[in-house]
Amino acid sequence: MQIRKPVKILDIPVHPLTMAETVNALDECITSSRKVFVVTANAEIIMMCQKDTEYNKIICCDADIVLPDGAGAVWAGRHLGYDIPERVAGFDLFNNLLNLSAKKGYKSYFFGGAQDVAEMAGKKASVLYPGVIIAGYRNGFFGEVESDTIIKDINNSGADILFVALGAPKQEKWLASHLTELNPKILMGIGGSFDVFAGKMERAPKWMQDASLEWAFRLYKQPGRWVRMLALPKFVFKVLRRGK
Repeated sequence: MQIRKPVKILDIPVHPLTMAETVNALDECITSSRKVFVVTANAEIIMMCQKDTEYNKIICCDADIVLPDGAGAVWAGRHLGYDIPERVAGFDLFNNLLNLSAKKGYKSYFFGGAQDVAEMAGKKASVLYPGVIIAGYRNGFFGEVESDTIIKDINNSGADILFVALGAPKQEKWLASHLTELNPKILMGIGGSFDVFAGKMERAPKWMQDASLEWAFRLYKQPGRWVRMLALPKFVFKVLRRGK
């Protein structure tokens, strides 16, 4: 399928796709053996790019698909006059791709999270999506000197999809550094999705997600995030100024 051209939110390219369009596009990438680097960009990630030039280059130049993850990104795109059909949250895309994999026999590799969390997430995936194939696991504690061994294990697993849960910006920086070495066709950072899947972290109730209050739930559950959350009002201010 033809992927729609990205729009710019604070100079960061964001592809205005629906969840269904995204899943279909990634399915086609696997069947056509085309490698694609996927980033789910929320307001916090877009703000990181305003200060971190390396991260900015990765999102703008290295990523193939950048999706509007978060109500803030959707609001910003619409405020700036773009047609952003819906939010494509990383956790929801993760689930959709596991469901697709169970139906089509695609293999996934889980990389990241604390000790045993990836394995726990894999067991939960097997329950929710019978037939899903998790080709390998690796926790997120490693030094860069171990990257070659990790990449070899990923490639030897025959995985079609690589889910990396190292948190932003580390996961995207690691993927960008090893794009040419990695064999999976879908390369995607998914933040804390393994923790949510494994039951180590609770996701906001559906009504809070629908009301664009997921950030408040995260802050309630993780008060230590308050410094990072300061990026949200700054994001809104920048978008309002850009929209004038």
